Amino acid sequence: MSAHISKDPLHGVTLEMQINALVARYGWRELGERIKINCFRSDPSVKSSLKFLRRTPWARAEVEALYLDSLSDTAPEVPDEPAFNPWANSRITKS
Repeated sequence: MSAHISKDPLHGVTLEMQINALVARYGWRELGERIKINCFRSDPSVKSSLKFLRRTPWARAEVEALYLDSLSDTAPEVPDEPAFNPWANSRITKS
């Protein structure tokens, strides 16, 4: 017997997992700019966002779409290192 493999990319991914992943990637401020809803802009929390998104299908659809788009992006939004590193060419001196 073979296991059923779902082709749905959201299969097994809870709404809370999506919110946590988006907050980790973009932060609350950027998330509020990308999806203009108050639960991301005014005193944001995962709990309040879950409550609102579970009652509001259009907002949940936008969160799911952004989550799917973030999965397809290969390059991260924020670079790991700053473009200018003042310590990159410093010399280590021993006294």
